[in-house]
Amino acid sequence: MALSVLSVASEAYPLVKTGGLGDVVGALPAALAPYGVEVTTFLPGYPRVLAALEAGAAKPARAPANAGAQGREGDARGPGLLPAQEHGGAGEGSHALGAPLHRWPDLLGAPAQLLEGEIAGHRLLVLDAPGYFAREGGPYGDPAGRDWDDNWRRFAAFARAAADVAGGAVAGERFDVLHAHDWQSGLAPAYLRFAPPASDAPRTVMTIHNIAFQGRYDAGIFASLALPALAFAVDGVEYYGGVGYLKAGLESADAITTVSPTYAREILSPDFGMGLEGLIRARQRRVSGIVNGIDTAVWSPSADTSLPARYDAATLARRATNKRAVEEAFDLDAGDGPIFCVVSRLTWQKGMDVLADAIPALVERGARLALLGSGDAWLEQAFRDAAARFPGQIGVRLGYDEALSHLLQAGSDAILIPSRFEPCGLTQLYGLAYGCVPVVARTGGLADTVIHANAAALAAGVATGIQFDTVTYESLVGAIALATDLYADAARWEQIQRAGMAADFSWATSGRRYASLYRELLAA
Repeated sequence: MALSVLSVASEAYPLVKTGGLGDVVGALPAALAPYGVEVTTFLPGYPRVLAALEAGAAKPARAPANAGAQGREGDARGPGLLPAQEHGGAGEGSHALGAPLHRWPDLLGAPAQLLEGEIAGHRLLVLDAPGYFAREGGPYGDPAGRDWDDNWRRFAAFARAAADVAGGAVAGERFDVLHAHDWQSGLAPAYLRFAPPASDAPRTVMTIHNIAFQGRYDAGIFASLALPALAFAVDGVEYYGGVGYLKAGLESADAITTVSPTYAREILSPDFGMGLEGLIRARQRRVSGIVNGIDTAVWSPSADTSLPARYDAATLARRATNKRAVEEAFDLDAGDGPIFCVVSRLTWQKGMDVLADAIPALVERGARLALLGSGDAWLEQAFRDAAARFPGQIGVRLGYDEALSHLLQAGSDAILIPSRFEPCGLTQLYGLAYGCVPVVARTGGLADTVIHANAAALAAGVATGIQFDTVTYESLVGAIALATDLYADAARWEQIQRAGMAADFSWATSGRRYASLYRELLAA
């Protein structure tokens, strides 16, 4: 018998994505289907999501389980989101998609309704709440990049709605498991625990994609969350005198997962636990580390239509065409020396400050750098300055471009990931798949997915990349030096590339582990 899972998240590729969370949530339905798990993804009704439904993704809708909401129209256009077509929002009878599955006349202060559609062939539910989501900007902030002041209410309402849906508020709906992702859905397990629906509540799983992002707010918001007073406690939603959304999910969920075994161990310590290490240690027996996979239908160099030249492990010479395209796209001098690439947020966590300092040493080794990313203003300026100082050797494109990120993996020789902490990471997995050798800090999922090219691993033919300890100037420069030395030996470099491309970086193993976890929870 198939298990029914409601996967609750603020992002899911290809509808909305700001980072790895969107990739993972978008891939889970297909990853779990072979193991008898039917995943329904639950998303906020951002303009891009509603536009996708308007464009024809919506299924025939059933009659609403309740009625009577009065709403208002909403239409938002913002960076990173497709323009929304006109829609009636939560007003009764005004939506072009047919009757909603459910209506909330007052969802923590605003009307909302539940719409149905598809995402990559799998079922999608969308919370259409114009008061919360129909606005210019990104999923979490305004066009200037400032967080929305009411994010606490937006994502509390989202979590409350998810708990209602998972708990049987929609006639004919039944879910065995609610799977919440990151702080934006962290209150959903808490609502099921402290303010459950009338019917039996499902089991709950809380996944930490990055414990640094916690959703911490002042205690004054608690009165507006529609939770009983007893929930504001150390074993509830209270967190250092305020309200913690991720903390609430970790405290309330039946099981906790994070996105690599090493990160599951790291977050037990103050260095990585970000204040939640005590809670994680107390619930350690319920914590699992499951490495993310990648969607091999999207990330496959032999089938990637965005590339000038497609290739596989047997035809690596074709990568040269892609390398020339990278040189052109980033205004790099043509040459046979290695190109290192970076596809990253430009932040301290990602070690970009250390990389900025190491650029002269990289150039001195005869290497070039192609960087795609955005983030802290001072780091963006540091890389712009480096490109001006080393024209033809350093190329920088600020922002994000999905097609360009594919080209970088397909045409660069190595990808630099000097993260100070990295729960899992996906770019190193893309690098492995594309023969773009990962050069990574030994932390979190980077440590779990890359085999360091030491003498033994090279002799055995199993090395897939380069790891280094402690993110310092000296260690990063040493890793770059090792990479350039290995690159100079063409046969050995190709051996590393082919070993990486042969690795299993699909969702097969991870999907099986999630399915097993769900069944263990239900059996318990």
